[in-house]
Amino acid sequence: MAARGERGIGRVLDKLEASVNSGQYYEAHQMYRTLYFRYLSQKKYADLLNLLYKGSTLLLQRDQQGSGADLAILLVDVLNKSETKPCHEWIDKIAKLFELMHSSLPERELYLTNSVKWSMDNNKKGHPFLHKKIAEVYWKEKKYTAAHRHFLHSSDGSAYANMLVELHTSKGLKSEIDLFIAQPVLQILCLRNIRMATETFTKYTGSHPTINNDKGPPYIFPLLNFLWFLLRAIEQRHANQFKILRNWYAISIRRDPNYSVYLDNIGRIWFGIEIPPDNKNPGSVFGGLLKSIIGEADSSDEEGEYIGRSAAAPDLD
Repeated sequence: MAARGERGIGRVLDKLEASVNSGQYYEAHQMYRTLYFRYLSQKKYADLLNLLYKGSTLLLQRDQQGSGADLAILLVDVLNKSETKPCHEWIDKIAKLFELMHSSLPERELYLTNSVKWSMDNNKKGHPFLHKKIAEVYWKEKKYTAAHRHFLHSSDGSAYANMLVELHTSKGLKSEIDLFIAQPVLQILCLRNIRMATETFTKYTGSHPTINNDKGPPYIFPLLNFLWFLLRAIEQRHANQFKILRNWYAISIRRDPNYSVYLDNIGRIWFGIEIPPDNKNPGSVFGGLLKSIIGEADSSDEEGEYIGRSAAAPDLD
């Protein structure tokens, strides 16, 4: 019976592919939707997922953007209804469909939002591997704002650092080398990910052609020295060292007024240092120089959860 069922779905897919190849896009799209409702009512989730992925891919590859995106959105709906857990196989497929969609397609954002919701963990951030794959698509499209937002939650500091090196060498000034890594590292620390922050810093300083030093101080840029010592202080949970560093590098920290906001939160998160009432900022935790280059990522005060980019932030994508 199982073999017969596989042959049956195989024939259906072949017939639909033939319709698409012959240019009968509307008819094929309507048939995909008809089969969606039929298979869904029968709870044939595996066959339905295969059907929708194949159909969406075929239509998007033939530039039938609206129809292809419609099937992709239905696919995510079935992933939810079938209680399919996030895994690399389906995340890879989701990212592939996302890449096939035009960046100007309105449904693309809805598809991405639904996909992230499907992959959400207990912290409501979305699966790191999905964020990584989506960030890589945006990076390939040179949409640094969006790539930045997703890389923050990807747990892949190495790939994020490579993008930051490209971003600085293509859009930044030589005097801003340290600023382009400072904000991301501080943001990642506000998201409670010391491993990724360290990886991002080490990769950036080691691969940037002007720095080329992943061994640690001394760097010619004081802010890089500060970040290196800050990461060590967090690893050792050395609160006094953290306070000393803030005083010692006060001039460098003042280069961006947002750094003090980050560091107040870092002090609270990693060292239990309460933020003085007059220093609490009810607005965004994230801002600064990169806000004008790659947008702004926001973080909830308690959970470090991504909220979104400021609508007022200019975008150089």
